[in-house]
Amino acid sequence: MEHGQETMTIVDENGEEHVCEVIFTFESKEYAKSYVLYHVLGEEESEDEEVEIHASAFVPSEDNKDGELMPIEDDEEWEMIEEMLNTFLAEEDEEEDDE
Repeated sequence: MEHGQETMTIVDENGEEHVCEVIFTFESKEYAKSYVLYHVLGEEESEDEEVEIHASAFVPSEDNKDGELMPIEDDEEWEMIEEMLNTFLAEEDEEEDDE
């Protein structure tokens, strides 16, 4: 798993661009895909609301500059992604507790 303070720009169905912070990326050998989990910067956040996390399959382009985000439509694939997210969040909590 990789994570950092990377950003990417996505274009929604209305043609509007949104800057997103990449939470982390990972690859699945089972599904032979790469995934990116992210949240849209500037979305309304309150102290008691969690940030909405989005997930997409990622298909890199041949020049390795940009790529294409693909929707995830399989329930089993979503379950695998949720497990990866929960593991990632648990590791982040442990790191914060160690500081």
